[in-house]
Amino acid sequence: MTAMTTTLRQPLAIDDLLLYRFSHALSVGGSSVIRLCEGRFGITRREWRVIASLQPGTDMASSDLAVHTQLDRARTSRCITSLVTKGLLDRQTVASDLRRATVRLTDKGQQLYETLFPLVVQLNAQLVQTLTDEELAVLDKALTAIQKQAENLLGQEDLPKANRRRGGRSRHPMG
Repeated sequence: MTAMTTTLRQPLAIDDLLLYRFSHALSVGGSSVIRLCEGRFGITRREWRVIASLQPGTDMASSDLAVHTQLDRARTSRCITSLVTKGLLDRQTVASDLRRATVRLTDKGQQLYETLFPLVVQLNAQLVQTLTDEELAVLDKALTAIQKQAENLLGQEDLPKANRRRGGRSRHPMG
């Protein structure tokens, strides 16, 4: 076992934790996408995530969109409202259930996607250019395995949930 493998399996500090390293890589690598979205196109990263998740010419229920984008329903709703205001999404209530809505990209939203997506792909290519094809294949396989294990763990966890209605954090700092 290499020193790096040992550190990942038995972290000695926060910098050794896998999720911390993922978060740090996402923060640093994602800042270019955020700057592009906000500075050039006037949308947030969450708005971009919603736009990029919608398939051209198809409707998606807002609740399904929340699951797909891994955002809670309230954030998804706020994001959809903002994108509708900007003319990038169209929202339609479901006739059989007025509490449900579907969304789709407008022509303007589709044009934004078609302009921005290739730029994000270019940034992605710059991030992975330091890896060989073999390393990329191993990384892809590893990320798939980690995602599956994370989903398995989520189903098994017996951890308390934060009460977001009362400020979001437990009032008990040590337990």
